[in-house]
Order: sequence, then structure tokens, then C-alpha cells
Amino acid sequence: QVQLVESGGGLVQPGGSLRLSCAPSGISLDTYSIGWFRQAPGKEREGVSCISGTSGRTTYANSVKGRFTISRDTVKNTVYLQINNLKPEDTAVYYCAAEKTHYYCSVYVEEYDYWGQGTQVTVSS
Repeated sequence: QVQLVESGGGLVQPGGSLRLSCAPSGISLDTYSIGWFRQAPGKEREGVSCISGTSGRTTYANSVKGRFTISRDTVKNTVYLQINNLKPEDTAVYYCAAEKTHYYCSVYVEEYDYWGQGTQVTVSS
């Protein structure tokens, strides 16, 4: 029984920051990779970042490089997504997802097996 719960979303002004959290249960971060995805209204779900369970290596979508940072705390079994310099186009529901780990993780939606319910991020003045 795998569950993932996202938290930390909210309403933020452009240029602000948020830290999202993903708290999985039923899996361990050393055997599963965790990805962050987002979906805006009327848009397809897109991958933004992932962290490998085996190696800790990270991957970022080009659109978020330099502003988003993914990290994990294996003791707390929690994955974080630090988002800086938020832009209106970052507005979306953000999801975390899990897959059995590979040395290199991917941000392809089709490769992930388990999904959280999402947390809303809204960037507006």
C-alpha cells in the first residue's frame, strides 16, 4: 500500500519562494525514485524534477533549472522541492510520484507508478 502526500503549496507573489514536501508511505527513498510534476489547467502534466533512490542523482526540466531544487531526507523519508523566484507561469497543481529506482531518474509521466493528490501553487500579485 503506497501513498504519497504533498504539502506546502499556496499563494505567492512573483519572485517569492515555496518549499513543497512529499511524504511517501509504504516505500523507502533508497529503493524508489521520486519525481515532481505539475499540471496547469488545460495543459498536460509535465515533469519538473526527480531524484534517484539508488544514487541520489537529480534531474531537472530545462524550464526550471536554476530556480527549483529537489532534495531528500532519508531519515524523515521526505522529498522536498524548493522553488525560488516564482513566476506566474509556475502556477499549477504540483504532484509527487514514485517509481522503482534507476541509477538515473527520469521526468517522464509514463514511467511513474504511484501518485499523490497534488498541492496547488498559485503565483499572483
